[in-house]
Amino acid sequence: MGKGLVKMKNFASSKNKFGYVYVLTPSGMAERAAVTHRFLQRKMDEYEALKAEIEALKNEIAINTLKG
Repeated sequence: MGKGLVKMKNFASSKNKFGYVYVLTPSGMAERAAVTHRFLQRKMDEYEALKAEIEALKNEIAINTLKG
């Protein structure tokens, strides 16, 4: 809220005074999209690294099988 990314509104008719609605501001939505993009990119990079490691291990097994 302090950064202007989220607005907080209380449900006026709510009996539960802990019931709040959080609304992303336009800059909050942009920040959320940027965070999501960075997360997705990091996970895609991890996936590619794992895929390369698996391929290298498969090749190593194939070479050792031919030698053995």
